Amino acid sequence: MIRFKVNGTEKTFDGDPDMPLLWYLRDVAGLTGTKFGCGMALCGACTVHKNGAAIRSCITPMREVGTSEITTIEGIAPIHPVQTAWMKIRVPQCGYCQTGQIMQAIAFLKENANLSDEEIDVAMNGNLCRCGTYQRIRAAIHEAAKNQAAQNLQARPQGKKETA
Repeated sequence: MIRFKVNGTEKTFDGDPDMPLLWYLRDVAGLTGTKFGCGMALCGACTVHKNGAAIRSCITPMREVGTSEITTIEGIAPIHPVQTAWMKIRVPQCGYCQTGQIMQAIAFLKENANLSDEEIDVAMNGNLCRCGTYQRIRAAIHEAAKNQAAQNLQARPQGKKETA
């Protein structure tokens, strides 16, 4: 029996331990935001977070889920700064790859603040967009990083003013 969390909710699984996490999420849990693209971890459409790190759910067998916390696009709430930037820049065309792109970008931005185009391109390299919206994806990640930095500044405790 595998015990884990999906989007903060306790789950158990006693089926085939070799079943890909993607099929559990879509077929068992009914979370269809995570997409099947290639089944070989080459396109990124199936990207989810495992304990905060971006993984490809199409090649992650249930036995590797263990006691992990899995987060899907449905578990990103309220709207994340990356999603806000995606809407502002109008990134999607067909939209099929976008949940994987967003999940990859969120994980990437947790570890990085000041980003170059090259760093973004390297981090997002494994996520394919068949419509070719890479420039808008990059612009949205820059926008999200800027907004996230502004939020972090606002959240910092202000120092006490000294009295004379």
